[in-house]
Amino acid sequence: MGIIKREAEFTLRELVKGYPVVAITGPRQSGKTTLARHFFKNKPYVSLEDPDELEFSLDDPKGFLSRFPKGAIIDEVQRNPKIFSYIQTIVDTNKIMGMFILTGSQHFGLLSHITQSLAGRVGFIQLLPFTITELAKSGKVIADGKYESLLIKGLYPPVYDRNLDAKYWYSNYVMTYIERDVRQVLNVKELNQFQKFIRMCAARVGQVLNLSALGNDCGISHNTARSWISVLETSYIVFLLPPHHSNYGKRLVKSPKLYFHDTGLAAWLLNIQDEDHMAIHPAKGALFENFIISELIKDRYNKGLLSNLYFWRDSSGIEIDVIIEKGSILVPVEIKSSQTIVQDFFKNLTIWNKLSGSKAKSYMVYGGEESYTRSGIHILSWKDCHKIEN
Repeated sequence: MGIIKREAEFTLRELVKGYPVVAITGPRQSGKTTLARHFFKNKPYVSLEDPDELEFSLDDPKGFLSRFPKGAIIDEVQRNPKIFSYIQTIVDTNKIMGMFILTGSQHFGLLSHITQSLAGRVGFIQLLPFTITELAKSGKVIADGKYESLLIKGLYPPVYDRNLDAKYWYSNYVMTYIERDVRQVLNVKELNQFQKFIRMCAARVGQVLNLSALGNDCGISHNTARSWISVLETSYIVFLLPPHHSNYGKRLVKSPKLYFHDTGLAAWLLNIQDEDHMAIHPAKGALFENFIISELIKDRYNKGLLSNLYFWRDSSGIEIDVIIEKGSILVPVEIKSSQTIVQDFFKNLTIWNKLSGSKAKSYMVYGGEESYTRSGIHILSWKDCHKIEN
């Protein structure tokens, strides 16, 4: 299979015009190295996953970098924090834009080192798994055209590149992730306990995060649960959707909601076996909501932007799944897994629009095929969710 063109390429092209260093970060196996090597075909490539290269870079950073007088792609660069200050000296001397392309899976490691040594010299791209638009443009289609199979398969590139059964790939991904990344960062003595913690997170997709309850269910303290969630966040396994602060005279929920960056991983953790199982599973609606929100976040990240997404819920239970903050304009989005639209679906949007006095477009994304306008609401098929301007 040929390389699937990534939407982040346009942003990458812009960043290398204005920054001597560009960092591509994101979860393991999201395509960071493939993107860098495809886009910068003529740049030398070196990975600090290679023990010999890592040892060389640690023992003699200056000598290591001297092999690349015109710059290079350096993969898993956070493995050697010492190298950043040497890169700073080189780029400050040469003043060449797009000289070094750095990739790393652990955002916390990469970001902390960059802010210390390369502040102002680096442009960031956060690369997540494929978007449905990227897959569609590549000619890849979901086997039966239904979103249930997509929720299970997820959008990690290797599942498509290697034509693997998703459940085998996710099983290995979780084992590798726990063994390699979590143990490097956390003092997790009981891997079974951490695995249970991730599964309990998957069971709470789309729910307001209650760390005490999550900790109690896993037999860990509130502080440990907070620490583990933080690591899952910074490793791009989960993300927290914050509540919007506009209260319109109402008491609001103040805790964030929990989602996974990829529904395939969440579905595997929930032991959802196939499309028929997904169709009747109680988490189906939450996973569909997760899928649409993660697509909106990918759209922002691919443009080199931070998330501008929130949810809104008051104390009486009136809720809007997503509020997109565009300056002073707030765009509400409701998400429904049903393949048909019924009048009751409009209730919360109508209440929110009345409370806020908003004249912005309102959207409803649903599990059906058609996109159209009804009662002033833009109703979009899940396949068209990229048409929401965020």
